Amino acid sequence: MLRVDDIDVFYGDAQALWSVSIEAGDGEVVSVVGPNGAGKSTLVNSIAGILRPRSGSIVIDDVDISNVPTHRACRAGVAIVPEGRRLFPGMTVLDNLDLGAYHKDAREHREETLEWVFSLFPRLADRAGQIAGSMSGGEQQMAAIGRALMARPRLLLMDEPSLGLAPVIVDEVFDVVGDVCAEGVSVVLVEQNVQRALDISSRAYLLSEGRIVLSGPAGELSQDPTLRSSVLGV
Repeated sequence: MLRVDDIDVFYGDAQALWSVSIEAGDGEVVSVVGPNGAGKSTLVNSIAGILRPRSGSIVIDDVDISNVPTHRACRAGVAIVPEGRRLFPGMTVLDNLDLGAYHKDAREHREETLEWVFSLFPRLADRAGQIAGSMSGGEQQMAAIGRALMARPRLLLMDEPSLGLAPVIVDEVFDVVGDVCAEGVSVVLVEQNVQRALDISSRAYLLSEGRIVLSGPAGELSQDPTLRSSVLGV
């Protein structure tokens, strides 16, 4: 479904990723973990088309999106839940959700997708007319995930979705990841709660200083001493 092959990514002349490769199958949760500054957000932003690799390729269902603008990556089936949510705080919840239904296919299926999002997050239905910036952090994260799902993605990129959330909301967010995958959507998850991310993932990659240093089944990686010392502090 997703295949990232040997991408190098730069910020100006400063290289951030070196020959990074990851894969995700249909309906699979894949975690990318690592210490702060490892390049995790750079990787998901590259897949989303926000950054463009200088070399290597990013392929979704045999369509090369390595150097396409963000809206074309979205049209190819990619949606991102960015770190920090990045809602439009002065707009209503419903208006924020509708922004996710940007491309033609998403607009045509807007009603049924909105119903699905409201079934995943009933609180959003209750607060559809509320100004997004007046909601709690957890509710805003629900809206950010819902907005991404309104694009009807084949691949959902989630960058630190549990950051700053109460434990009960974290549980709800991770439950929704499972529900989304059950619909055949693949998820690439960047998450500070490493053990929790590994628990819901089938495979994982350890990113350190812009390089993949470890990969394999998530259950095995959670016991690997390299990962445990790098990100779990054990």
